[in-house]
Amino acid sequence: MESTRRPRLTPEIADIRRAIRSVLADAGLGPAVAPSGPAAPPSDPVLPDSALPDSGASHRRPLVLVGLSGGPDSLALAAGTAFEAPRAGLRAGAVIVDHALQPGSADVAAEAARQATALGLDPVLVVRIAVDHGENHRGSAADTDPDTDPAERYSGPEAAARTGRYAAFVRALADTGATHILLGHTLDDQAETVLLGLARGSGPVSLHGMLQVSGPYLRPLLGIRRGQTVAACTDAGLTPWMDPHNAEHRFARVRVRETVLPVLERELGPGVAEALARTADLLREDEEALRERTLELAEACFEAVTDGIRVPVAALGAQPAALRNRLIRLAAARAAVPRAPGTGAFVVLALPREATLAVGRLVTDWHGQAPLDLPGVRVVRHDGWLVFTAAAALMTRTAN
Repeated sequence: MESTRRPRLTPEIADIRRAIRSVLADAGLGPAVAPSGPAAPPSDPVLPDSALPDSGASHRRPLVLVGLSGGPDSLALAAGTAFEAPRAGLRAGAVIVDHALQPGSADVAAEAARQATALGLDPVLVVRIAVDHGENHRGSAADTDPDTDPAERYSGPEAAARTGRYAAFVRALADTGATHILLGHTLDDQAETVLLGLARGSGPVSLHGMLQVSGPYLRPLLGIRRGQTVAACTDAGLTPWMDPHNAEHRFARVRVRETVLPVLERELGPGVAEALARTADLLREDEEALRERTLELAEACFEAVTDGIRVPVAALGAQPAALRNRLIRLAAARAAVPRAPGTGAFVVLALPREATLAVGRLVTDWHGQAPLDLPGVRVVRHDGWLVFTAAAALMTRTAN
């Protein structure tokens, strides 16, 4: 059903609707949107119902889902999507993942579902998952899926919750036939992600932050501040859930949000969050160009060998350090083998910086070094080639 809710059109609601409209267009799901400057008025025309796509053909319209927690970010996103989706010729539903990590989580999920239904979202799915509480959890296939952002990966309980959540999203896409899931990450989340990546020395992949369009996942609110989503909920008469975990300082992201960013704003002046998000945009452009060039070079010079990959030393030596190191990391990753015979589950190897440089010295400072036994892979220079062999394959040979 279509929502009958007609909230007062405030700047915050208009900004969120405009952001959703723009990202839907970027994903090929709606008409192109002309960018608006900072001084654009918060106008957002309300079309009469007669101007919306024929409701009789609604079952033929593409479906998008909102990943809804009930918090202010995702609730404001749900309200904006309920408004914008029909005007883009889309149906909109919601998927609510109950992580069962807190008492009363089922009630929180039920209230989020009630508000989603009241907004006109359909279908509304509630999925309860079991989260691995292991402190050393570092994710699984969901975290290494090319359609998810390395910048949004965590460790420990946060990684376990994220792994379960994205697995639920994948099932929801399959069960409903939806094309995309809209997620409520804001500019503040982006700034926190960049700052955490910087503190961890994670390199440009983490520093470029989350993507607005990443496979089936859309993040329309990366240019919207968290305060705007709270205000939009208030203006729309919505009651968001305030997650107690967002105030627990045992989580690094909460410490960044509650302590680190406020200190930076106080000591360096306002605009730090916006500057960090802008840095992510700039780094993303460079990262995308370097990634494409790395893949082109790999296509030209990588050769498959038994249990691994070999790369000409001359080809690596001809590249600047940035490309050479990327090629080394890519070769190491492609040398991975299944964790167990027949499982099809591949080890995803992120070669540490020190290991990458050690392999690079086999190219730039060759003096007869012994093979390098690194985490997950062995690298040896032989007859003008660097040969990358998965450690699991070497152990199998030894056992035989």
